[in-house]
Amino acid sequence: MLAASDPTSDRKLAVFPAFHQVAGRRVLIAGGGDEAAAKIRLLSETSAALVVVAAELSPAAKAAIAKAGATWIARPFEPADVEGAALAFAASGEEADDRAVVEAARAAGVPANAVDRPEICDFYVGALVNRAPVAVAITSTGTGPVLARHIRAKIEAMLPAETGALARIAESLRGRIASVFSDGVERRRYWERFFSGRVSDALRHDGEAAARRVADRLIGRADAGDGYVTLVGAGPGAEDLLTLRAQRVLQEADVIVHDQLVPDAVVAMGRRDAERISVGKAKGAHSVTQGEINSLLVARAARGERVVRLKSGDPMIFGRAGEEIAALEAANVAYEIVPGVTAALAAASSAKIPLTLRGVSSSVVFATGHDQHGSVLPDWANLALSGSTVAVYMGRTVAGRIATQLMAAGLAGATPVAVVENAARTDERLLTGRLDSLPRLARRTEIDGPVLIVIGEAVAHAGSAGAESLDPVPALTAA
Repeated sequence: MLAASDPTSDRKLAVFPAFHQVAGRRVLIAGGGDEAAAKIRLLSETSAALVVVAAELSPAAKAAIAKAGATWIARPFEPADVEGAALAFAASGEEADDRAVVEAARAAGVPANAVDRPEICDFYVGALVNRAPVAVAITSTGTGPVLARHIRAKIEAMLPAETGALARIAESLRGRIASVFSDGVERRRYWERFFSGRVSDALRHDGEAAARRVADRLIGRADAGDGYVTLVGAGPGAEDLLTLRAQRVLQEADVIVHDQLVPDAVVAMGRRDAERISVGKAKGAHSVTQGEINSLLVARAARGERVVRLKSGDPMIFGRAGEEIAALEAANVAYEIVPGVTAALAAASSAKIPLTLRGVSSSVVFATGHDQHGSVLPDWANLALSGSTVAVYMGRTVAGRIATQLMAAGLAGATPVAVVENAARTDERLLTGRLDSLPRLARRTEIDGPVLIVIGEAVAHAGSAGAESLDPVPALTAA
């Protein structure tokens, strides 16, 4: 009888991840070229006793040995060199020599790795993220080392530099926590608060001594109700434009209070069990007032929760952060601000519009279209008239009034204009034209995403290949 095929077989690993104990043990590197130098540099991040066997050394290998404090045996490899080693690395660059090292190691019962020769390796060397005593290793099983390095870069960015110090503090407290909290649930709650709360904040901002003091207060439950609010800029909506700090605090949040313009995919980057509260604001349809949002942030922090107030763009640019800050300070609630990529910068970069350009524009104005409700010239108009590039937020419905007022004040109708919808997202749309064509924007009802309008001579120097024209108005289709 034939066995049924396993539909998950293509997801089964050919290797089993493990970490070798090398502290104080001999690790052999056979080779003296640049391949060996790379392995010496990698292994120098451990406390192994490194021994390099090679008749000659390249400058890179010589420098690596000196920096690592490794021992160099100046002769060709001999099978006896592997005796007593924890690991052996064949890094000569010559296939026959590398195979000889691997065979000798196997005969001595020593696991062996041959650089760039996965077919003869006993183990693979993963791309390493070192936050000692915490370590993360990534392998593509020898098939795509460049991919493994890309993944490592992302993990490096996500793990704060103080991760290792936090782990060392935790290790020093482990016995004490076990004696104070006899209940397993209580211990787990303590460690959750330790790793995601004020201890890590204190370590990052004030150092290890301050972090230990906060950890002590946690044991005594003295700051059990000490909540915290972080105002976080989610950027324009593209997940990979979220800052590394924003990613970290989202993972630490108990509650995420988010705006309507923040995409679900960004909100989902928060901790899986964090509560999500939408306080979405759409034009003409504010579901929650600003006063109610302020009260919500204060109330949840008073319950001892870590609250993330997630805003589109940057909190400090048309994000009403000033009102929330005032409420938090009045209630004596601790807070911090994590900046985000604001729409003007995201639109300029994605649409390749230089906001400043030598000899053309040396200043940028961030303005909002929401204050354009009368015939009075906006406060920033004189700057536009003097040559500044102007980025207008939330200005689609008042684009005609803005253009009319600027032209009446003397700005040329031929001034270049760009309109960016959904900046830096996959559905981004770029339209270009002149200032005198801007009034048509209000009639483009198919443009219903967040819009950023850029006005100024610098727009003429944009790399706007493939941009749509702002001039045509789509024809109506007969019913």
